[in-house]
Amino acid sequence: MTIPSLNLAIDRLRATGASHFAVHVINAPYRAGYLLQDVLWEEAMAQVWGAWQEMFAIRSVPMVPYLSGVGQQDRPSVTDTPVSALPYSVRLMQTLGIHLWQWLFSGAIQTALNQSQGIAMGRNQPLRVRLDVRDPDLIGIPWEIMQAQAGMPAIALGQQVLFSRTISDVGALPPMRSDQTVNVLVVLGQDATIANGPATTTPPGTSTVRLRLEQEALALRQVLENVSNFATTAGCFVDTLVQPTPAELLKKLNSGRYNVLFYAGHGVPAPDGGMLFLSPTATMNGTELAQVLARVGVKLAVFNACWGALPDQRSGQTIPRSSLAEVLLHHGVPAVLAMRDSITDDEALAFIQTFAQALAERLTIDHAVAIARQNLLTLFKFNQQAWTLPVLYMHPEFDGELVKPLAEGLTQIPMNPTQFAKRVPVAGLRSIDKTQTWILRGGLMSVGISDENDVVLNDPGVSRRHAEIFCRNGFTSSDEVTYFLKDLSRYGTWVLDSTGWQKINHQEVQLFPGMQVKFGGSQNMAIEFVVDREN
Repeated sequence: MTIPSLNLAIDRLRATGASHFAVHVINAPYRAGYLLQDVLWEEAMAQVWGAWQEMFAIRSVPMVPYLSGVGQQDRPSVTDTPVSALPYSVRLMQTLGIHLWQWLFSGAIQTALNQSQGIAMGRNQPLRVRLDVRDPDLIGIPWEIMQAQAGMPAIALGQQVLFSRTISDVGALPPMRSDQTVNVLVVLGQDATIANGPATTTPPGTSTVRLRLEQEALALRQVLENVSNFATTAGCFVDTLVQPTPAELLKKLNSGRYNVLFYAGHGVPAPDGGMLFLSPTATMNGTELAQVLARVGVKLAVFNACWGALPDQRSGQTIPRSSLAEVLLHHGVPAVLAMRDSITDDEALAFIQTFAQALAERLTIDHAVAIARQNLLTLFKFNQQAWTLPVLYMHPEFDGELVKPLAEGLTQIPMNPTQFAKRVPVAGLRSIDKTQTWILRGGLMSVGISDENDVVLNDPGVSRRHAEIFCRNGFTSSDEVTYFLKDLSRYGTWVLDSTGWQKINHQEVQLFPGMQVKFGGSQNMAIEFVVDREN
């Protein structure tokens, strides 16, 4: 069932003055919910926003006339908050969040929100709230911190309301394949700036910083590949590219079936969707990357790079639709997660680990982001802006599904109830070079050339539904779980035993840890069967 969605858009009314805006309801779960309301950016809003920038912003957002109003010596009053004993930074964040909520959800827009939430609750579902910020000077505002009142959670932290940003003026999404596994390409870009590089290409303030890219990739791989072996989790595998050339990156994307791209490295705003530093000698802009991501069917692009969610500026003016996130959505990437400001290594690692695990548990992308934000808030506290830095953009037609929910997935062999009292070994297939891993889920793994299989191979001789790997026994806590491969193919499967490579066809063979198999032709890639009994 489709999750109810309330989509809002903010745009400036240029004919009525610089401080006048219109808030549109452009999608609602009920017919009378399509509304238009004029709002005024008042002096109090300008003062609180200016104070936020003074305290939190590393890269200054342009102080255009209708958003400015606070000098270096001016401080807005935040003592009206009931929790005035809290540190100033906490009160400032809370005050701005309340001001933003009251500005956006006023009058009829608040009514539309209330009625939409009621419809979602009646369906026992969350409500999606998607915000299209059409005025480029409002994009840098942390809309994710909006809260109805003191003591209430921010809009981006809840699970009953799933908040994201969007862009309305985009083309329709093409048909997307249905994935059974989380397939991630991790790209580790430049980990240090070029010494004395040109000011236009060297990220500011990072001349001595070295990002722990290898740790980040290892942490992501461990989370994805070592999630608990329950039927509710999706199979996962991770490939890694370290400081590739653009040609190497494009070749890898074209050769795989990735649904997630994760980039870790340096980036800066630029007119064509930002600039990513793949290596000290290679860069790629967002427009170049967007075209290949859309073509190969990547559903989610994640960027641990500074300012990926902010548009570029020239001569104090913000360039519309120039942020990396917006450019990727315009080219057909369904979801983009980018940073609104600079983020530390520890913050990024904490966020990505929780986010990756939530995706492997088959949650929608916006739901997974909310959970990861909550983890950042717990670790780094409310008065730090870490939890506000990730900004999620989703195409207005995208339902947020990265992998199919279990109820819609492949038929699974159910585990015997007595198995839930013990730890089941983690078993699966792994490429010999250890760059790809497929985990056995729910007692069954299918191998073949068609997209509906858990392991999709394009090697010569691989059949549409080539083989199945499954487990038997383990019916009591003392029984040993054993694994078998059943060949279903036309040309057979090759199995390596003590006498060498043996071909089986429409036969069943027991698998042991470390055993190698080849699906299809004898010259195809060898894949190893692995079992981790210590998980």
